[in-house]
Amino acid sequence: MSKVLIIDDNPSIGSALQMLLTLQGIDNDYCVSPTEGLERIDNDASISLVIQDMNFSEGENSGRQGRELFSKIRQRRQDLPIILITAWTQLEMAVELIKEGAADYIAKPWDDAKLIATINNLMALESLQREQMQRANAQQLAQQDLRQQYDLCGLIYQSEQMQSLVELAVKVARSDVPVLITGPNGSGKEKIAEVIQANSQISDGPFVRVNAGALPDELLEAELFGAEPGAYTGLTKTRVGRFESADGGTLFLDEIGNMSASGQAKLLRVLQSGEFERLGSSQPRRCTVRLISATNTDLPDAIRDGAFREDLFYRLNVIELRLPPLAERQDDILPLLHRFLGGQKNLSPSAVDRLLQYPWPGNVRQLENACKRALLVSGADILEADDFGLDLEAGAQSSMQSRMQVEPTRQMIEYVLQINCGVIAQAARQLGMSRQALYRRMDKYGISYQKSSSEQ
Repeated sequence: MSKVLIIDDNPSIGSALQMLLTLQGIDNDYCVSPTEGLERIDNDASISLVIQDMNFSEGENSGRQGRELFSKIRQRRQDLPIILITAWTQLEMAVELIKEGAADYIAKPWDDAKLIATINNLMALESLQREQMQRANAQQLAQQDLRQQYDLCGLIYQSEQMQSLVELAVKVARSDVPVLITGPNGSGKEKIAEVIQANSQISDGPFVRVNAGALPDELLEAELFGAEPGAYTGLTKTRVGRFESADGGTLFLDEIGNMSASGQAKLLRVLQSGEFERLGSSQPRRCTVRLISATNTDLPDAIRDGAFREDLFYRLNVIELRLPPLAERQDDILPLLHRFLGGQKNLSPSAVDRLLQYPWPGNVRQLENACKRALLVSGADILEADDFGLDLEAGAQSSMQSRMQVEPTRQMIEYVLQINCGVIAQAARQLGMSRQALYRRMDKYGISYQKSSSEQ
């Protein structure tokens, strides 16, 4: 259970605060000295907020003792919210400590309702941050474990959505059931198909790719099933089809939703019987193929419109993997930028801000192409937003800070530190937090740092 610790040498103030908090159902504890308060913090993990006085000796009104206590609490518990109790004579110092990471200050005499509202908000925020931190750490460990156990084929991601999808992909990879990968163009459907093949029981077999939706009817049968010499004008030797080429491995049929009605019928016949014939031959052939298909088409809608066969849909869709657009997994943008730039150049803080705001309608493919363009057109070591050739102003949806919400990920912090050459003040501004808050996140994630002389 969360607890508020009150540290004040005036018993009447301590008693008044304890009574106020108790009446509001807020668990609390009280001590009269900094030494006792620090000991409680060291030994009681349930303390989630501190209310501390600024002076602890008779005749002392400089606030120096309060600053010392604040610093010692920070050394012990970086994320612990601290509310300062201040008289008007220490108001200036209280404001300074707010800039250094104190949560708030209350002036004597205080407003009970405002104080309770502040405490409730801070405790709720602290609980949310703790949950987010735990979730981020758990996700990072899960991703590390996944990469150690499976071949992810260089797949780059950081988001929870992609973590869930990849976990499902490697889970179904060991079976031989057909898989349907859905998602918008350029989102990485083929990469997910590669991951499935690489972790399947037939990973040593061929991985054959076909853009099924781009094949005209007159070529589809020969392309998929092969053709004998003389089957059509100009064919003088046997043409091996994609099904035969994929024997003992995986056949990836991309853009299956654009396949013609005739093509769908022919494909369904093969899936039902397990047999096919080369064009110009009556000899049945069989092969063992794991089928993975992909589409950006809403197949249920296409079925209702009569554009896609329902029986074929159920043959293909034993397992569906939905790949979300990049706009729905914004935590993946920075890692992908880092990969596609290949360490050749860095991004300016304003470029990062604007690229994170962009909705990326072309998804990962558009981001990769934009990075290629930026590397080609810019002669500078630091890339600016305009180098990417995007209508960033029209595409802007929200600020970088709102995307990061309460808790930036470890990878995001590391990347922003990198592009700011380790300058904490610049990185903190870009992340939308104070330097002290950034130091606390770095400590939590175990990111090493050195304070510059200007930041001491």
